[in-house]
Amino acid sequence: MSKARIHSFESFGTVDGPGIRFVIFMQGCALKCKFCHNRDSWDLCGGMEYTLEELLSKIKRYKSYFMPSGGGVTISGGEPLLQQDFLIELLTALKKEKIHTAIDTSGSFDITDKVKQIINLADLFLLDIKCINDEICKDLVGVSNKKELNFARYLSDIKKAMWIRQVLVPSITDKEEDLLNLKEFIHSLNSVEKVEILPYHDLGRFKWESLGFTYPLANISPATQQDVDRAKKILGI
Repeated sequence: MSKARIHSFESFGTVDGPGIRFVIFMQGCALKCKFCHNRDSWDLCGGMEYTLEELLSKIKRYKSYFMPSGGGVTISGGEPLLQQDFLIELLTALKKEKIHTAIDTSGSFDITDKVKQIINLADLFLLDIKCINDEICKDLVGVSNKKELNFARYLSDIKKAMWIRQVLVPSITDKEEDLLNLKEFIHSLNSVEKVEILPYHDLGRFKWESLGFTYPLANISPATQQDVDRAKKILGI
């Protein structure tokens, strides 16, 4: 019986996809995002183990709440695509239940046959573009943005619904030139339903420090509404 490592759940999510969402935060992440507010989700061996049956039982308890709202289940993390075999099983089971599914991912993966299967099974992707500027992206999250941009292009090519998300970190991801390049990239895609600016905050700083790590953005102030409004204006959203 296959199992997944899960970090936590949110039974009444309203910001991770349409309608009310049951959100599964899967354990494990290969990126090193300096703004991560769930530093404890990185460890691939952390979290709690759940079987598919246990997870489905938990989801079905809330079905009467999220289904009438046009909602469903959002699988987030950590990084859900690190547990691909279980993800295929879960998405297949949820499709049989006619439950809408969204995957919140960095998209930093090669488009393998398994990834294609996951993409085909899911209804929506919440794709985090860490930074359109590759050098800034490498410094901010530890990897190049090439795979995530290719992931977005693949979703576009097959017309899979996606929301593009950008964490707005003052003085790092808010440069006008980069936001204009992001706007151009988004306009080149065919299946973007929504673009979201997520203002950087430091509410997860205590998790870093409680785990004995130095918080890497200690000198960066949280993004203000003015910062967000400026970015939206540049992006034309």
